[in-house]
Amino acid sequence: MTAKETELRRMTIKDVARHIGVSTATISNAFNRPDQLSVELRERILNECKNLGYRSPGLAPRSPRPGRTGVIGVVLSDCLSYNLKDCVANQFLTGLTEELDKAQLSMLMLSAKEIDSGCQFRQHEAMVDGFIVYGQMNNRQAHEQLLRQRKQLVSVDCIIEDSSSIQSDNFGGALVSARHALTHQPQRVAVLGLRLIDSRHVCRVYDPCELFDETESISVQRLRGYNAAFTERNRQLLHDNIWNIPVNNHACAQQAAREALLCTPRPELLLCMSDTIAIAALQEAQKLGIRIPEDLKIVGFDGIPEALSCYPSLTTVYQNSIEKGRQAGRLFLGNTDTQQIMLSTELLIGGSCPRPSP
Repeated sequence: MTAKETELRRMTIKDVARHIGVSTATISNAFNRPDQLSVELRERILNECKNLGYRSPGLAPRSPRPGRTGVIGVVLSDCLSYNLKDCVANQFLTGLTEELDKAQLSMLMLSAKEIDSGCQFRQHEAMVDGFIVYGQMNNRQAHEQLLRQRKQLVSVDCIIEDSSSIQSDNFGGALVSARHALTHQPQRVAVLGLRLIDSRHVCRVYDPCELFDETESISVQRLRGYNAAFTERNRQLLHDNIWNIPVNNHACAQQAAREALLCTPRPELLLCMSDTIAIAALQEAQKLGIRIPEDLKIVGFDGIPEALSCYPSLTTVYQNSIEKGRQAGRLFLGNTDTQQIMLSTELLIGGSCPRPSP
């Protein structure tokens, strides 16, 4: 061990406080009670400590075991009401709470918008043992706030640097579903995508450069799967036939579906990035007198119960969102050694895009 390393190892909290010019209580609060300091002061202290090689004895570096409070913060990319109503998000939360109940832990649900407020986030950070982040994190400020926190972090359906992650095989599921749909040899195909670009409006995606990075967006991963299926058949999926739907709800999906179905020539296949979108497209087609599957074939993604009970039933990609929630809980609690988990998907063939006739 060098003399420098020995000196750093011997540094006490008093030495660090003296070097930075603050009290020992302020140093302790920077590590253990972030709600007591301003963002600027805490960041300065943490950066100085990092440069000095000092780590608070009371700070456990992202331990896979829960810490002092017994509360897990769950950061949701959408508003709380949406996640309680959305079937996929609801299933995820069901699986997650099963694991937390077993461990006798509590859950604090937060929306990504709440992370924007530095003061509010510091209060939340002090209340929880760590965070599980669910959904596409396009909020850069919230993303950076989460990176700065010094607690256990698990990301679900998104990628956050230096964190464990879990997601479904979005590329593979989309690839298999598009392969199946293209066996019907449709001439005109449209994609009803979900959050492909940074826009709050239903619109077409004319410029591929506008797409989110695929590490940030499961929808772009699905689009890449669709494109791969087209490439296998020496075909190209045109960007002016791709719609961006900003919110996974019936109203936005209905608008996009109607725009696509009123195009001339009309699509013969709709590849939908959620079952909510696919169901809205199916209903809109029926209003327009379009026969399914004779005139139009529809493929969804998610495998929610409504997809199987509608008429005709949807052909869709099933992802086990309840199991995803369970796995996220186990990953956070350290009940698995795997740090990056990819869950398989399954193609469910329904009446909206059946197998081709022999």
